[in-house]
Amino acid sequence: METWEAITSRRNVRAYEDRELPRGHLDRILEAGRRSPSSRNWQPWDFVLVTGRERLQELARVWRGAGHVADSAATVAVVARTPRDSAESERLHFDLGQAVMAMMLAAADLGIGSGHAAVADQDLARELMGLPDDRFCAHLVGLGYPADRPLKPISRPDRRPFDDVVHVDRW
Repeated sequence: METWEAITSRRNVRAYEDRELPRGHLDRILEAGRRSPSSRNWQPWDFVLVTGRERLQELARVWRGAGHVADSAATVAVVARTPRDSAESERLHFDLGQAVMAMMLAAADLGIGSGHAAVADQDLARELMGLPDDRFCAHLVGLGYPADRPLKPISRPDRRPFDDVVHVDRW
């Protein structure tokens, strides 16, 4: 898939086929996250790849909007050190967002659907993944082949009109 095709095909997928993902594809998705841009090359992330069905079902309980994780073929937990202050928190979340998007685009390029989720129950996430006390789980990215329809470019995305969003030179 070409880059533009991956961008225009990517959508949140929260229903997956009951089918494993090749380890090479998972490694490629994780490598996309590892290579993503980072403020001052800080690279504040660690990734925990979860593939066991029982563990995925437990992990889905960390947030009410993470139910799709239970049925994913794999989920990437995006983990970081707890920020020291608000300035570091802003940099951290910007960098983590870039890593998540890089992984989601890499997945789309491989025909793999993805759906992101937040994490509310940090204690449960820490327990399930054995995270150190100074770390937290910022995001979950569920991965799997879409159950409803394959990824393909979306001709009319549910987005605000281009001219309402883009301002040239001035508002």
